[in-house]
Amino acid sequence: MSFSSIPRKPVPAGSLNQGWIYTHRAGSAAAGQKISAFYAARYRHSDQQVWQARLEAGEIHRNGQQLRADGSLAPGDRLAWHRPPWQEPPVPDQWQVVHDDGDILVIDKPSGLPVLPAGGFLEHTVLRLIERRQRHSAATATTGVPRPVHRLGRFTSGLLVLARQPATRAWLSALLRESTAAPESGCRKLYRALTQAGPLPIAVGERLEIHTPIGRWPHPLLGQVWAAASAADSAAAPLPAWSELHLLQVRPQAHLVEVAIRSGRPHQIRIHAASVGTPLLGDPLYLPGGQARPQALPGLGGYQLHAHRLVLPRPEGTWLELEAPLPPALELAPAAGG
Repeated sequence: MSFSSIPRKPVPAGSLNQGWIYTHRAGSAAAGQKISAFYAARYRHSDQQVWQARLEAGEIHRNGQQLRADGSLAPGDRLAWHRPPWQEPPVPDQWQVVHDDGDILVIDKPSGLPVLPAGGFLEHTVLRLIERRQRHSAATATTGVPRPVHRLGRFTSGLLVLARQPATRAWLSALLRESTAAPESGCRKLYRALTQAGPLPIAVGERLEIHTPIGRWPHPLLGQVWAAASAADSAAAPLPAWSELHLLQVRPQAHLVEVAIRSGRPHQIRIHAASVGTPLLGDPLYLPGGQARPQALPGLGGYQLHAHRLVLPRPEGTWLELEAPLPPALELAPAAGG
């Protein structure tokens, strides 16, 4: 294991990005619906009047033709919103390289840095930063640009796996995704976190398995959000999920926990910790029980969650065991009087 330490500093908001094109295809249920209403229902951050103004500004195209006024949709219409360039919030843009064998790259992602474009971030992401830095590298022409195999939340720090070869990315992605169905694969993902100091049915040193399914629920700001469900919640289309919470230390205002996961559902650790009554300390979104707060968004920070250890089998049969150093707040505190 090798570490190359780089000071972490934020990318300033700086210049505008290049904008982005969001594409959609109207289904049969959208027949006769106003285009502005179609967009307002999908992007809750803007009401119908804002979308009408964007139509008048020529930002929206239908079937390849630029529009200047609202209109009604027909089934199969292809829509494209040409979002103008915008300034992105600053993010930390430096990281430690934990492992690099020429194909698989593993970095210690800093909290606050998105992995992939989403939620107002386009250029200030791991994907885009790596693409820009390695675009002119001589090695890139042979090995390819490292691309993320999985996703960590913006404010989750720690081990992020990337791969240069498409076949390696596909193999690792399937391995990480299917480790619930096949735990004998040996893939093991361990996280550290602080949870609220609520009651837990375990003592320090004990472990709690959590099997709460995770599904999509209505949300006033997003339309839908991932949250705790039950197997009977067919409307939420629940997905099975598995986490094991290990209580490491009880503090006056928080619990220090280690969490092993076999599934990789969206916001799984945040939801599972909340589902047993102890949401992550400072999490603005998930409430005790695992439901989402109506006026909060998944991309808001305030919690500490760190992808600490990862064990992966290699295609050739060897093992890759990796660890990202813990933030100070997630280290075991000295015992009182020690």
